[in-house]
Amino acid sequence: MSLSFLAFSSKTAADEGTLDYPFNADSGRYWQYVSDRVMGGVSDGQVALEQDGDMYYARLTGNVSTANNGGFIQLRAGVSFANTEKDDKNLQGVRLNVRGNGETYYVHIRTNESWSPSDYYATTFKADAEWKMIDLPFNKFERKWSKDSVLDPKKIRSIGIVAYGKDYISDVSVSTLEFYY
Repeated sequence: MSLSFLAFSSKTAADEGTLDYPFNADSGRYWQYVSDRVMGGVSDGQVALEQDGDMYYARLTGNVSTANNGGFIQLRAGVSFANTEKDDKNLQGVRLNVRGNGETYYVHIRTNESWSPSDYYATTFKADAEWKMIDLPFNKFERKWSKDSVLDPKKIRSIGIVAYGKDYISDVSVSTLEFYY
């Protein structure tokens, strides 16, 4: 999957209060698989766009290894929210519909202020065997380089679903990605 900027869904509706990034037969071109191999790590994985009935979802699977200073695999896409205020309100968080193998996963957000690959905002979620919708408010995201920094949604430039930080088998699926007000 290649990295491009995601386009807002036509379902971006004022009454719903969300900006939707749907997974569908065409959306795979907006996503990119990245692993710690870009920095000499040995983690190995893949991303697949899968379908269950009418529902499409991205599935990140693989072996996360902390050997050789590594420890991540991720599904990432570029986004832009420069002009997304609605009724003088900014976006408040990200909503995901996820399932997985019971492990804890991360959402990494990079902004226009993130100049290093290791500078990002992050929070965690647990992906259990059944599909579950979760809300991750931006005020729960912490910046790796500066705990005092506050995530400004207007400056977001990428989002990643990440298996990270320990040796384990990743299996996480995401069918919904929305940003909410």
